[in-house]
Amino acid sequence: MATRIGMIGAGTVGGGVYEIIMNRLKSSSATITKICVRDATKPRDFQIDPSTTQVVTDVSSILNDDSINLVVEVAGGTTFAKDAVFTALKGGKSVVTANKALIAEYLDEIVTLVDEVNVGKSEKDSVKFGYEASVCGGIPIIHTLQSTYKGDIINEISGICNGTTNYMLGKMEEGADYDDVLKEAQDLGFAEADPTADVAGYDVRAKIAILAKLAFGITVPIDTIPCMGITEISVVDFDYAKSMGCTIKLVGTAVRQSEFGEHDGALSVYVSPKLVPLNHLLASATGCGNAVAVDSSNLGTASFTGPGAGRYATANSVVADAMRVVNNTCPSSPFPMLSASIDIDNDYVSAFYIRISFQDGLGIIRSVGDLAESQGVSIHSILQQPITDRMAADTVVTTEACKYSQVKALCDLIEKEDFANSAPVFFPMISDY
Repeated sequence: MATRIGMIGAGTVGGGVYEIIMNRLKSSSATITKICVRDATKPRDFQIDPSTTQVVTDVSSILNDDSINLVVEVAGGTTFAKDAVFTALKGGKSVVTANKALIAEYLDEIVTLVDEVNVGKSEKDSVKFGYEASVCGGIPIIHTLQSTYKGDIINEISGICNGTTNYMLGKMEEGADYDDVLKEAQDLGFAEADPTADVAGYDVRAKIAILAKLAFGITVPIDTIPCMGITEISVVDFDYAKSMGCTIKLVGTAVRQSEFGEHDGALSVYVSPKLVPLNHLLASATGCGNAVAVDSSNLGTASFTGPGAGRYATANSVVADAMRVVNNTCPSSPFPMLSASIDIDNDYVSAFYIRISFQDGLGIIRSVGDLAESQGVSIHSILQQPITDRMAADTVVTTEACKYSQVKALCDLIEKEDFANSAPVFFPMISDY
């Protein structure tokens, strides 16, 4: 029997999903019979065949339609979309969604609901929940983690998971100022009018929470994940990064802490700009591209790169999930990794980059060294470009591995010093590559 699909949302991604399923695949095994939108009279940038697909404005006409057995949610948000997704699952309909915010916020509830609905059902008859498109757009990282790493042990997963900020940082590396490149990204449609979710790191935070659950079987509440965006990064940081053979990327990280390389410590999950060596695989992601690196016991470091957003890239992942549901190859458990006994400690350990903006004077480096010692922070190196303005100079201190809390406390102390012009800018470094 053909799978009848009800789709909620008909924007950029929804249009791509419709075109791929109805025009490219033209499969007798799946058809989109209804699309729910807010305004049925609004012009669309894709053609809907009225002989096969009905446009509706009441989502209940999809959720209460017993002939529909798969709901595709591409509307976004965490209120209306949550009600629709949960109602569909409770009603025995499989769901495919691209909604990372919904999944990250209600992760445990979704897992519990899917398990409850599937009690006593065979694999063939079980309800499926697909969410490939929720992380990294067109990169099949979700399916990879669900299937490829079953016999492996993941030590760390890190990723450039937001195309907007990757594009912006790339332009800043070329010399553009933050404000100028943000406006350019907005003009090109890469950044929203309110870019906070992207530039503050919240988008990446939701995605790394999902990847952490897949990789380690642990739910990390998103409001506990340290999140630092790119708003404090400037061109001068890229100048220093270049002198160190590095670039700067916004990276989401989930890693088992390891004192001697055994990777059996607590799990740390965080989002932050990172100083990345130019020969590191994450440095290769350019423009709006995304990249994910997975370090594991069996495979070592494996990398996955590709488009992180876009109509057809994201729609392709939605359709791939839909076809797995149709072909009964979508796992009945959306997060197959069983929860291990792992503590969560988001006071992560790393080497750090610290840029200090100061008014030039005697004894500044000595003062910084004394403050670092007071917080148990060991300085690895000190870098300073020639001073052209003694009232607004910069110096960079890099540290040996230490805790985030130690560096944060150090920077708070430096900010209080008379020589400091502002709070230091600090973020972790990939130093063991």
